[in-house]
Parts: sequence; C-alpha cells; structure tokens
Amino acid sequence: MRIYEEDEYLMLSGIQHFYFCKRQWALIHVEQQWQENFSTMDGNILHEKVDKPFLKEKRKDVIISRAVPVSSESLGLSGIIDVIRYEKNENGIVLKNRTGRWIPYIAEYKRGMKKRDERDIVQLCAQVICLEEMHKISIKKAYMYYFKTNEKLEVEITEELRKLTYSISEEMHKMYEKKETPKAEFFKNCTLCSLYDICMPRLTKKKRSVDNYLYEYRGV
Repeated sequence: MRIYEEDEYLMLSGIQHFYFCKRQWALIHVEQQWQENFSTMDGNILHEKVDKPFLKEKRKDVIISRAVPVSSESLGLSGIIDVIRYEKNENGIVLKNRTGRWIPYIAEYKRGMKKRDERDIVQLCAQVICLEEMHKISIKKAYMYYFKTNEKLEVEITEELRKLTYSISEEMHKMYEKKETPKAEFFKNCTLCSLYDICMPRLTKKKRSVDNYLYEYRGV
C-alpha cells in the first residue's frame, strides 16, 4: 500500500465529487473552478450550524467534538469530520485530558436525502479510515444524517467498502498527478450541478475538431 506525503494530500470531501462525476471533481480540484448554486449555498449554511471548530460538549458519559480535522497517509486525503461522538466504554481509547476510555463514532450531516448510489457512504468510510489512523483503532460503524428526510442511517464499514474507498482515492491521485479533466457526458441530473454552466456537457460532449468538421464539409 502506498503511503502519501502530507504535500500530496487531496481534499477528503472530493471523494464524494469523484464518485458522482469525475469531470466535476477535476473541474473543482484540478482546474480550481467553482460556482455556487442554491444547493451548495444551503449546504454551506447547514454546515455552519454544525461546524464549530474545536468545540467540545460533555454530556455525562458522552463527549461531542465538532469540525475535527483529520487525515490519512494511506488514502492521501485530509479534511474535516462534522461530528465525532465519544462514548465512555472500558474497551475504548484514552483521550488527552479525559479520564476513562472512550469509543468514537462519526456523524456526517447532509442537507438532502439518502442517495441511490454510495457517494455519501464512500466519503463516510474515508473519514472512518482517517479517524482510525488518528487513534490507531478499528471502527466498525458510523452514522449519516439527512436533514431533508430527518433520517439517521447507521453504516457498517465493511471490507468491501474499504476496498472501494481505497480504489477511488488511488484513481483520484492518478488523475490529479496527470492534471487530467475527463470529457463531458450528459445525464438528466447534470442541470442540477453547480458547475453546469462551466462544464457545458451538452456542448462539450458533442464538440468536434475543426479538422473533422472540414473533412465532413468538404466531403474529403
């Protein structure tokens, strides 16, 4: 397994973009292009409510940490975990300046509803791997909260999910190193993407070279 240096780390949140659309990921993370729409603005407002850096709450046998920075040298990713809930348990880990032992559980917040694919789950798994490396532990489950449907989802962190997450992160790094942006493909959900006007999938998918145009025009 490759071990990444800190200056090679990519954004952890990008793994969700990459799973959903590699071109969208490349436009954001390789070409550094971005454009807000209602969904991204609404999502930012949601995370402003959740993310309060370094704030910790103590409730009896529970500690809640928000906006926790994490990274993984095996994934080559770094980012922020919305909420980590530490529950007191004799089988847990030792926390600095805290008595007893604690078991951590990740909670990731999304503004919409549960997706048909695994883009959110892969991001959650990447967060788990980061936290495992941070605390040198094994984590079997994590949680996803969807505000639109008020749904709490418990996610089992399986070996299959871990393999998928590592595979995607490796592909991200290869594409980033090559500075590649995939060609556009148009799908019905493209119009909902915040980068639709930048990507222009209807046009770029059908784009033809000047040589091909002249070839057809002249009948050569």
